Formats: sequence, structure tokens, C-alpha cells
Amino acid sequence: MNRFEYSRPASPAEAIAAGAEPGAAYLAAGTNLLDLMKGRIAQPTRLVDISLLPGLDVIERLPDGGVRIGALVRNSDLAHDPDFARRFPAVAEALLSGASAQLRNAATTAGNLMQRTRCQYFYDTASACNKRDPGAGCDARGGETRLNAVLGWSEHCVATHPSDFCVPLVAFDAIIEIEGKSGRREVKLEDFHCLPGDTPQHETVLEPGELIVAVRLPPEAAGFAAHARYLKVRERTSYAFAVVSAAAGVRLDGQTIAEARLALGSVALKPWRAREAERLLVGRQPTEATFRAAADAALAQARPSGDNAFKIELARRIVVRALSLAVEGTPARLPALPASAFAHAPGVSANV
Repeated sequence: MNRFEYSRPASPAEAIAAGAEPGAAYLAAGTNLLDLMKGRIAQPTRLVDISLLPGLDVIERLPDGGVRIGALVRNSDLAHDPDFARRFPAVAEALLSGASAQLRNAATTAGNLMQRTRCQYFYDTASACNKRDPGAGCDARGGETRLNAVLGWSEHCVATHPSDFCVPLVAFDAIIEIEGKSGRREVKLEDFHCLPGDTPQHETVLEPGELIVAVRLPPEAAGFAAHARYLKVRERTSYAFAVVSAAAGVRLDGQTIAEARLALGSVALKPWRAREAERLLVGRQPTEATFRAAADAALAQARPSGDNAFKIELARRIVVRALSLAVEGTPARLPALPASAFAHAPGVSANV
């Protein structure tokens, strides 16, 4: 690592002041940042340790029925919180499918949102990468692109966002609370991450020094608890990032879909909300033909970024499977292999 300064502020205001300094980076668990520093991919000159800031490690049930998740809540604590898992089962399932138990015990809510792509060219400092070095080029173009983007990519970057957690959060309209020098603001998670365009080095809408303090799920998200799933296809069943993933939730009115939520993961540089597919599902019978039409709508704009056309068909199939499982009903208990396409659990509503 390069040499760097270290500070541990006592309040969010102190953290924001320190974090706004050139070359500063926030440190919580460091499960991604420290790896980047060791590989000289990220080289901050100052680490601002926010891990002990008061009040940011609380899961708060709101009076309107929503939930507020502090930025420093650990992934494992959130996933295993009984009330949270009952009301937002797809989010809990996504969390438990990510990384290892040891990492989930350390990784934080905000850190998960801020994790950077796992594109191999981004991690290889001998390769040209516009995210690391704007204007250098993208060696992934014409290189090994099997796991790269099929939606929203540009000639400047074909990387994907690696988070599991963010996919159901986007599907169920999560809001991010952000504090900065200009005060507090809120951003939809769907709008938080940036597509690459001509400036792939800009990964989020955060301004210098701004700090994520919480994530909120609205009360409407809990209305999908009886029929919500997260499904993830990976190259090995545990401890691996998704090749493609999907979060699906439906509300049924008899034998008709009254409302639907759908988002895809690992297909773009941000979690991908499939709004056209959601609209298509409403008012229709929950049949395989309906789900296939929704999958086609969700992937209508998809195109290979190289040798990865298979991801488009795989994503279609995952959408169909995730919707089918959601209609079956949220299991009373998560499968032993959460989010696995190979796990089988009876469709018993978690609300029964």
C-alpha cells in the first residue's frame, strides 16, 4: 500500500468535513476498499474511519410500516433480523447468498452499495481501464467478456455491478439518505449508480465528502412479502458473484397479478429495474407464457458486449424462474442454499 493518513471522526459532521478533502476515502469494514488498496487500484491519501459513528448501526421499523437501515448495519445482522426477514424476504435471501459468513459478519449496508466492479481488467493494473485511468481505454473490449454487461454498456466500459443486496433493494424502491456539506438529501437507489457512458470513472451520484447514512424501504415493499424471491446463478454455488441474478415480487388478486416488481443483477453497471416487464405482468395470469413475455420485455434492449450473448438467454430464464418461484410463495424458511437455482423449497408463504 501507499502511505496514507488515518482519522476517526466522532460525528457525521466531522466525517463529512474530513471526507471532502482531496484524496480522502471512507472506511467502514473495508472488505472491498482494503483489497483495492493492496492491489494499488485505489490509492487514497487519507482514510476516514466511520465504523464507530453513533446511530448508524440501527435497524428501525418506521411508523408508516417501512424500515430504515443504518449505513453501518452489518449484512448478517440485517439478514438474520427476524422481523426484517419476514417482511422483506427477498432482501434477506440476497444478503445470505453473497460472499461468505465471515464477510457478511463484517460488511456493511453502505459498503455493499459502494462496492466496485469485479471486472478482471479493472483489477489488473497492467490492463487499460477507463474506470481506473480515464481515457486509457478498455482492454475488456475485444478481451474476455464472458461475465460482462449486456445492458447499458458503452464502448468505454462493459463492467457490471457485483452486488446481490442492491438488486431487491432497487426492485422494491429503496431510498438512500445522504448527508454532505450542503445538508441531507435523498436519492432513489435506482438512480444512485451511474451507467458508464463517456465517463465510467463516475460510479455514483455522490458528491465529494457526501456520506450515506441510511437506506429506507417503503411500506409498500412489505406488501410483497408473501410472494418475493431472489435468484442467483453463479459459477459455483457458494462464495461467488452472480453471472446473472433477479429479484421478483408479485401481489396476486385471485389468479391475476395485481402488481409486480422485477430487477436484474450482474447484467449492467447498476442493478437493472425492468419496469416495462412489470407493466406487462399486471392484470395477466401467472403462467409460464406470461413470464416469458416479461423476460423478453426485460431483455429487449440487451446486446452482447463481446463473447457473452449467452447471458441474455440465461437472464431470460432466470426472470422466468424467479417469477415462478415468487408466485409459488415465499418459503417459510429460506433454502439451505439461499438464492440458488438448484435449491428446492415448498411454496409456503412466510406470512402464514
